[in-house]
Amino acid sequence: MGSLETERKTTGWAARDPSGFLSPYTYSLRNTGPEDVFIKVLFCGICHTDIHQAKNDLGMSNYPMVPGHEVVGEVLEIGSDVTKFAAGEIVGVGCLVGCCRSCRPCNTDREQYCPKKIWSYNDVYTDGNSTQGGFAGSMVVDQKFVVKIPDGMAAEQVAPLLCAGITVYSPLNHFGLTGSGLRGGVLGLGGVGHMGVKIAKAMGHHVTVISSSDKKKVEALEHLGADEYLVSSDAEGMLKAAESLDYIIDTVPVFHPLEPYLSLLTLDGKLILTGVINTPLQFLTPLLMLGRKEITGSFIGSMKETEEMLAFCKEKDLTSMIEVVKMDYVNTALERLEKNDVRYRFVVDVAGSKLDP
Repeated sequence: MGSLETERKTTGWAARDPSGFLSPYTYSLRNTGPEDVFIKVLFCGICHTDIHQAKNDLGMSNYPMVPGHEVVGEVLEIGSDVTKFAAGEIVGVGCLVGCCRSCRPCNTDREQYCPKKIWSYNDVYTDGNSTQGGFAGSMVVDQKFVVKIPDGMAAEQVAPLLCAGITVYSPLNHFGLTGSGLRGGVLGLGGVGHMGVKIAKAMGHHVTVISSSDKKKVEALEHLGADEYLVSSDAEGMLKAAESLDYIIDTVPVFHPLEPYLSLLTLDGKLILTGVINTPLQFLTPLLMLGRKEITGSFIGSMKETEEMLAFCKEKDLTSMIEVVKMDYVNTALERLEKNDVRYRFVVDVAGSKLDP
């Protein structure tokens, strides 16, 4: 265990303006302290939110910005007060790297809802330095926001679980939707959606994939194990499926009508929004009132839930379906992701890439 008091430099790939184009960027890591873990990044998943942030779709981007919040790496060094990790261990870092630790969410292991949470990138840390993400050679992270990857899980497969996996696991866990025999829907079959199918099936649910076309039908039924496939434009099929689902995990990250999917929910059914959408959504209130249905949202999960989710995936032998790319392909990967041209998550082999210009 060495000293973590000196400032380090690393190279990442950063967006510098709303074009979202990434290129090499060398910067100083924030000063580290006794609670910190110095991590060599091995792999980092690419999330649709990375596009939103890099292109300033939400109107709050700061540049230069190094995206990436599905990070798996190796611990190189730990601070003097770090008790959870040791050098050489494989660990993960998700969407957050800080919180206030004194509010109600923080005091009840729901720090993802802390009003002063600090994002892994495009934010400002407590020392005033910008946070930068996992499309980089290394990171320094407070031990509270680091999770140990269970032995035997492939690092590249785990990366998407740290956002896509926990985004599905957390609402199912929180709303008591973990028992077998439930009938669930997954709207949108992308990075989050494909993990939704896998996790829900592992919990013993009857799973219906809902999509805008039938082009993913074979994959959903034969490769992911979904029980049914429903095309939202198929009026007859949608009518037949009315009031049949206990919940729907809505993963779609762009504007879409809610009414067709509310009609699929049974009494007390829940439509759980997980996609980041920057335009208002609309619905007719009778669709909720006449079935006591709920529209709710969920944001990633707590560190405790992330540990539980990883243990669950290890126990059930769940893995993500990925396409591994090098960093010099990242801009093409972002373009393809925007067109939904990936099955189902890009993962950047950061350690195996040339990061410097």
